[in-house]
Amino acid sequence: MSTPNPKIKALVVCLGNICRSPMGEAVLRDIAKKRGIDIVVDSCGTSAYHIGEDPDDRTVHVCKTHNVPIHCTGRQVQTSDFTSFTHILAADESNLRQLLRIKPENSTADIRLWGSYLDDKPIPDPYYGGSDGFEKVFQQCTKLSNAFLDAVFIEEN
Repeated sequence: MSTPNPKIKALVVCLGNICRSPMGEAVLRDIAKKRGIDIVVDSCGTSAYHIGEDPDDRTVHVCKTHNVPIHCTGRQVQTSDFTSFTHILAADESNLRQLLRIKPENSTADIRLWGSYLDDKPIPDPYYGGSDGFEKVFQQCTKLSNAFLDAVFIEEN
């Protein structure tokens, strides 16, 4: 069931917006769709390293291997994100600290480590490793997506 203005708007955040956050965005969107949950999902980075770039080829490969559509263009977090999104999900503690540091006073978003919805573990950055690290991130994003949706929709109902 689709609503004109979903109540939940989630932003997945990592450092560069080419590995973890675009994968998290794709996985969360896919799982929500499969569960019949209408939400808005986007991703960004705390840095400006990869603005305008496509996700890392290894991120795209892992998503395609699991039949998860991925369409993302790298962008940096903006001040407006803190009021446009209901939930901002940080990949790790460093990104969480950066988000909390730049959070404007009028922020309405719930800003948390994404892992806080499951096991309090950060999502490790797979950028400098092999393809197996990207598969592990995919599996972690899958678990975190389900945990986030379970928690948020229990709160909503």
